[in-house]
Amino acid sequence: MEKLNSKTIKIMDERFKKDNIVALATVGENKPFVRYVNAYYEKGAFYVITYALSNKMRQIEVNPAVSIAGDWFQAEGEGENLGYFGKEENNEIADKLKIAFSEWIDNGHNNFEDVNTVILKIKLKEGVLFSHGTRYHIDFTNS
Repeated sequence: MEKLNSKTIKIMDERFKKDNIVALATVGENKPFVRYVNAYYEKGAFYVITYALSNKMRQIEVNPAVSIAGDWFQAEGEGENLGYFGKEENNEIADKLKIAFSEWIDNGHNNFEDVNTVILKIKLKEGVLFSHGTRYHIDFTNS
């Protein structure tokens, strides 16, 4: 397994440092659940705008272990509820999400007045990235 390096950072940023549809897997009631989410990648983590009372957030609260799969990429990590989208501590990442998700963020699906509109951070631990015939097994723990 290799550490995240300049080559893999470049590939991850090119593919995922924008709005992406990725599969997010959680565990609840001793069975796996998978759903597609819009996600933005930065520095070893994916960020998702979601609802605090959703099944995925309830499952992550009990068991933070998650898996994520996207464009020729799969990884394991931990989900963390960063709290209300509008709270001051989230301003920096919230501003990036507003830009990344600009095509749909204001379509009425999200209620930014509701404190249950939260940011889910998926901190990656390790993953497998494929690019141009090369397989990278990446350790994200020091990113």
